[in-house]
Amino acid sequence: MQIQICQKISQIKADDWNALILDNNPFLNHTFLSALETHHCVGENFGWLPRHVAVYQDHELVAALPLYEKYNSYGEFVFDQSWADAWHRQGLKYFPKLVSSIPYTPSPGQRFLVKAGLSEIYYPILLKIVNDIAAQTGASGFHILFPQQFELDWLKEQGMMIRHDCQFHWHNNNYSDFDDFLSQLSSRKRKNIIKERLSVAKAGVTLKRLNGHQASEQDWQMMAHFYQRTFNEKWGTATLNLDFFQEVAQKLPDQVLLVLAEQQNQCIAGALMFLSDSRLYGRFWGCDKTIKGLHFEACYYQGIEHCIENKLAVFEPGAQGEHKIARGFIPTLTRSAHYLMQDHFKESITDFIEHERINVVSYIEDVNKHTPYKSK
Repeated sequence: MQIQICQKISQIKADDWNALILDNNPFLNHTFLSALETHHCVGENFGWLPRHVAVYQDHELVAALPLYEKYNSYGEFVFDQSWADAWHRQGLKYFPKLVSSIPYTPSPGQRFLVKAGLSEIYYPILLKIVNDIAAQTGASGFHILFPQQFELDWLKEQGMMIRHDCQFHWHNNNYSDFDDFLSQLSSRKRKNIIKERLSVAKAGVTLKRLNGHQASEQDWQMMAHFYQRTFNEKWGTATLNLDFFQEVAQKLPDQVLLVLAEQQNQCIAGALMFLSDSRLYGRFWGCDKTIKGLHFEACYYQGIEHCIENKLAVFEPGAQGEHKIARGFIPTLTRSAHYLMQDHFKESITDFIEHERINVVSYIEDVNKHTPYKSK
């Protein structure tokens, strides 16, 4: 067995890496992760240093793990700033830490990439490697964010702390078309969605959905502009760029969905989504002109229509956002696994995580009493 810690994912052959991915997940694809690195969307500037793990058996890649050495908590969507503050106030170093996740992408998915049938062998090996890297780098701990449920259940058995959160996902119950979906909603919610879509149409706005084959260079320039503007307005940090968008679109053309809104022959808004074999993932949005209902149309209703037309099972529009509930998205539990190398504040953090879990479970139970769907 050979173990390699890679500071560039290009050190691993793309076909070998991609062969371990389930459901053709676009964010785990070698092209996506490589584009982040090539176009400086991760690296020292943003505190995401690649430390990807590759395990070979007789020169065959049999296990891998996307991994980053982190010097901040930006772009993770599992918030531990209070932990970092506690370390700092005691004169301790919280950074670096290790994080296995997809940068800037709060999407549940595979983290332990293992050849089929070999998880019992290589899950423990991967976990030990991460633990060893944490010890060697002086990391405060390691965090495996948004893993799949079967991975997380195993990590819990290994003694890792489990944090809970909630997102809102849409599920395709074999709808024949958008009207079929609407028919399953309560009258008030159905009328509200129809009204929102009508207001966009009355404003003279038309929308088009484009994949990587269809979108032009100008289309991607507009999307990059909308993305940048959104972060500028929200005082965030725009880590992605036009070159990144264009490379992903060129190399994964069937796994991108670009929604553009036009009014009077001018492009005024855009939303970017990604596709696996079974899911649609909403990621970025921006606009030059505010029109009532346009955000919901571009980011949600166009995505729902695309899922129905292409028989995708689930639409994950991103983190947070209670406004999604009224538009057919239901609360979905997400979890992450955490391990701290030292027992600093162990009792306090354990209490924090348990209170967080209770609050999240209670919140989901309460929201489920008020979903927009008809009572059965």
